[in-house]
Amino acid sequence: MQSLRPLLATLPLFDWVALLLYFVGWIGYAQFSKRHAEGRGSLLAITNRVRRQWMLQLTYRDMRVLDGAVSQALLSSPSFFASTTILIIGGLLAALGASEKTSAMVLELPFTVRTSALVFDLKLVLLTAIFVYAFFRFTWSMRQYTFGALLVASAPEADTFREQGDTARELFADRAGAVVGMAAEAFNDGLRGYYLAFPVVAWFFSPWALALATAGVIYVLYQREFRSEVLDVLRT
Repeated sequence: MQSLRPLLATLPLFDWVALLLYFVGWIGYAQFSKRHAEGRGSLLAITNRVRRQWMLQLTYRDMRVLDGAVSQALLSSPSFFASTTILIIGGLLAALGASEKTSAMVLELPFTVRTSALVFDLKLVLLTAIFVYAFFRFTWSMRQYTFGALLVASAPEADTFREQGDTARELFADRAGAVVGMAAEAFNDGLRGYYLAFPVVAWFFSPWALALATAGVIYVLYQREFRSEVLDVLRT
């Protein structure tokens, strides 16, 4: 316990409380989203059904140029975000290397709470860690979309599926749809990291801003994943 006191003294009490609420909110919402996806039908769950339907329809087509084009288009989004994330990480590391100048610039903003250089560096480190996590999720999404494209390319001809029957179609649709769905889930995790980076930016102003921004971002994520208009359209 004695060894923890210097660490606990690094931040004021409410900063620790706000930071705890932030991580509990992120992890708790991620678990909530997974558990309630099938029951309530989240945006990811509904689109996963569409992905499986896509793979099932693929088995009926003789020409699969369209399927290859769609696979390439899906790969472009995580590729773009992965490249962008690298630039953001580079900028944050540069800011961390010149933290004194960066801190002085941030303190010039209105309503910014003055903190020590160590606390300011901790905020930058946390922000960098979030984007590193997002980068790993985006690149893993890219790889899984590549695996999905391989399954599309290696799918037997439509005549072969006709000979093998509906069981072969269903098995292929289940496997290929699951791979593409996992890629979409990894991409969704990376996007969630982007959203939840905004509360950490708000932390530069005050711990109150961190707590309020965390609640606000989680509310926005919930509305978009479980209550959005596009979800209602996809359900019909």
